[in-house]
Amino acid sequence: MIDMHTHSIFSDGELIPSELVRRAVVHGYRAIGITDHVDFTNVEHVIKNVSKAKYLEDELDIQVKVGVEITHVPPRKIASLARLSKELGAEVVVVHGETINEPVMPGTNAASVMLEEVDILAHPGFITIEEAETARDNDVCLEITARNGHNRTNGHVARIGMEAGATLVVDTDAHSPGNLITKEFALKVAIGAGLTDNQAQDVLDNSLRFLR
Repeated sequence: MIDMHTHSIFSDGELIPSELVRRAVVHGYRAIGITDHVDFTNVEHVIKNVSKAKYLEDELDIQVKVGVEITHVPPRKIASLARLSKELGAEVVVVHGETINEPVMPGTNAASVMLEEVDILAHPGFITIEEAETARDNDVCLEITARNGHNRTNGHVARIGMEAGATLVVDTDAHSPGNLITKEFALKVAIGAGLTDNQAQDVLDNSLRFLR
């Protein structure tokens, strides 16, 4: 399992990074992205502290990626925050997409898929075909999520993403221990989104791009 969207106590997750990573290892993870929620008020704090979790790579058989999830930031400010995050050392930049489960500002998806600094547009809700095509052109991955609530539009995301030829990935958006999943369960999430068995496997393989 390669999961580039998880949260620790540095935002609204329940676990300190060491416990999050250890539990991921038990679930068979090869790599985990710790992508706590950020805006301009806390991005330095999050990246500085999550970076300290890299020490776990010396002790455990897993790659730990330092990341952020840009969350509820006005669309016009996403580009500058994404660039700042990369400059500060973020290895994975996720943007909190226009899920139907929260009041995300319209235009967030469109602003995010234009940016080469953005790696993943998380739970993008009713993303349009035009946005998905822009994501394809700028190599922004579209997320099929295992997280309850946000996963209500997985079928739409999978259909539009496949139609546009965009890169799809499966992530957990884990906030608690029970949110972590195995690779086998991730396949079920992808198939549940309407993909064939082969398509689902290809989607999981797309996350190999995040391995060193």
